[in-house]
Amino acid sequence: MEEENINLILAQYDITVTNIRNECNKGKKAVWWIKTLHGDTILKKHSCSAKTLEFILAAVEHLSNNKVNLPKIIKTKQGTKFIKGIDCCYVLSEAISGVTPNGDKPQELRMVVEQLANFHSASKNFVPPSDCKIRTHLGIQREEFQDQMTKLKNFYDVEHSKPIHSRFGEIILSVFPYFYKRMQLAIAENEKSGYNKWVEADKNLNSLCHQDFTASNLILTKSKEIFVLDIDSIAIDLPTRDIRKLLNKVMKKNGTWDLNLTKQILHWYNTVNPLEPWKWQVLKETITFPHLFVGIMSKYYEGREATWTEDRYVERLKTMIKVDKSIDPILQNFESIIPS
Repeated sequence: MEEENINLILAQYDITVTNIRNECNKGKKAVWWIKTLHGDTILKKHSCSAKTLEFILAAVEHLSNNKVNLPKIIKTKQGTKFIKGIDCCYVLSEAISGVTPNGDKPQELRMVVEQLANFHSASKNFVPPSDCKIRTHLGIQREEFQDQMTKLKNFYDVEHSKPIHSRFGEIILSVFPYFYKRMQLAIAENEKSGYNKWVEADKNLNSLCHQDFTASNLILTKSKEIFVLDIDSIAIDLPTRDIRKLLNKVMKKNGTWDLNLTKQILHWYNTVNPLEPWKWQVLKETITFPHLFVGIMSKYYEGREATWTEDRYVERLKTMIKVDKSIDPILQNFESIIPS
């Protein structure tokens, strides 16, 4: 995007720009820091359709009205929340000053977990605009797991048929049977876990999931408030999707699953957004599925990281295997860590 075009976008706002700095530009998505006489703002280029963006911005408004800290959306001179571009949309919002929460500090990790619980609690009873494009994952977990398992089994079968294997492929051949059983178990547990019961009970609540609620998408201000950023992927779903992703991030950074830390995180969450004990079984089902292993295996065979060497892929695979296998004691003792 050329600077004069950015200026044309910014001219539609009642602001006086003093400086423009491109933070990142990935073609379909981009971010600029915009300095104005009245403070810093952020201009984001979204690749989604206008109808999807209407869903996202309505979710932002609903969450903000229910006391979730989100950057304020700045309206155009015409009073609109975004500007339509060519195959993209632009949104201007306030910039939040602060630091990334440090998950290695128990107090800050607790703040992150409690803010996630607050996010989920505040999201209930969201009413999407009637003409927007709703984004939802509600009720499709079994299909998602099944599709991923089938895809990986095909990769495995192709690898198995090769006369010569890469180092990555040799590791896959040795560990895939274990993870395949884990995938099958998660799918088999879907009905017993109460997932479908929960989906049916919550289908009219329209509870929202951030889908990437991690420290890197949060800002801790000097006043010790946590602001939530980058909700471009927000969707209607059960809260266990976000909880599982947060747990995987924490345990991956930790290098292994920790029973006491897992119990503590579930307790912190439950103090803010209490879940009935049977609903925690849905979390057990979703963490049974080996998401970290699935992610690195898919990335390798789909060639999604063209700049990665074989050594880097192998190193990452070994890390994911170690972390995903270390969850076994958690699964075996899961009932003992369910918040009471």
